[in-house]
Amino acid sequence: MKKKKEEPEEEIIPTISEESSELGTIRINHSVVAGIVRLATQSVAGVVNVGGGGVVEGLTDFFSKKESERGVKVTESADSGYEIEVRVVLEFGVDLAKIGTTIQESIRDQILAMTGNHAQSIDVVIDDIKMDGGGKDLDDDNWSSDSN
Repeated sequence: MKKKKEEPEEEIIPTISEESSELGTIRINHSVVAGIVRLATQSVAGVVNVGGGGVVEGLTDFFSKKESERGVKVTESADSGYEIEVRVVLEFGVDLAKIGTTIQESIRDQILAMTGNHAQSIDVVIDDIKMDGGGKDLDDDNWSSDSN
């Protein structure tokens, strides 16, 4: 009597790439790629946070298991590349476009180096900016004036 494999459970885990060798199959989980994206993004100077900017959002992100809720969304494209969206909070005063491009390049390089696959698209969404040192949001109208 043949044993049935529990393949449906394996398919529940989203995988990015699948490599086969004579020893078996290697699968890279989406959460691993999302972790690479998160670390590559945090290594860029001027990035304050990946994901939400507030304390409440940070706690929600920390306890969340869904990658898209922690500031990174990873999907597969039709040609085995990655489609990545990363949401960031940047430091006030930086060149937003330049930092965005640097984030894209850092993610591209790390994904290729660590997985051997390429990123089809890397979308950077700048959700907020904060003062240096993790101060309050600029949305809080805490602009100081030297004219007083």
